[in-house]
Amino acid sequence: MKTSAFYHFLMSTLLISLTATVLQLYAQNPNPCNISNFGKNEHTGRYYNLRGISLYVEHYGKGQPLVLLHGNGGSIESFSCQIPYFEKEYHVIAIDSRAQGKSADPSDTLSFDMMADDVSTLLDSLRLDSCNVLGWSDGGITGLLLAIRHPDKVRRLAITGANLKPDSSSFYPNDLKWMQQEYSRLGKLDQTPQTKNQRKLLGLDLLEPQISAADLKQIRCPTLVIGGDHDVIPPAHTLLIAQSIPRAFLWILPNSSHATLMDYQKKFNTTVDDFFRDKLSPN
Repeated sequence: MKTSAFYHFLMSTLLISLTATVLQLYAQNPNPCNISNFGKNEHTGRYYNLRGISLYVEHYGKGQPLVLLHGNGGSIESFSCQIPYFEKEYHVIAIDSRAQGKSADPSDTLSFDMMADDVSTLLDSLRLDSCNVLGWSDGGITGLLLAIRHPDKVRRLAITGANLKPDSSSFYPNDLKWMQQEYSRLGKLDQTPQTKNQRKLLGLDLLEPQISAADLKQIRCPTLVIGGDHDVIPPAHTLLIAQSIPRAFLWILPNSSHATLMDYQKKFNTTVDDFFRDKLSPN
């Protein structure tokens, strides 16, 4: 990202937590809408034992099912600005992805394919044949792979800040270099469970995904591809994703960071809602 504001924010955040990744800077932003119970709501939270892990999920509202998938190192709390809006008309299924939030995963391996298959298995457990999906950052990648690997499970897909490959086409060079340096630094620390997990999460974004344009052409569900004009993902890469998915919508938000769903809370929610309701116009 090229703006001085971002790097000021990045450097100040690094002084607080040198172990945060570039994508975690926004994905872990606590209580962006000053609502503190999401991600730790004992009244609606539940653990699902599936695929060798205990997956933590919170349910809100009634109606058409809507799965929320957060970014790297985030949690259900990342959607504090979205859950109050969407729970009014949807059955919101907010997930802590494996190795994040309350979904512990002590294994040494982690992949986006695993997380996409986790969502598919969860939907089977809930006896849901399909759902809408909203994914942010890594959650957007998981959403893309869910639509590719389990096409019948995704009714409509909205993603923001996703990428296809872990290279300089997907990240600005300075951001990618920092991620590589941070991964190396974490490897030199005492390998406590927390440090190992942080390195595993950061390593995920340095090795994956490996999604091709041909893979995206397999997606048949209506798709809304979103990015900020000052995102850590270059707009040209977001454009490539939209161009590769048949009949996808593209929405680049002006003067917006990687946190489009926070920068434009109301507009983001209403536009994604219109998309899920098939009310977006191609024009």
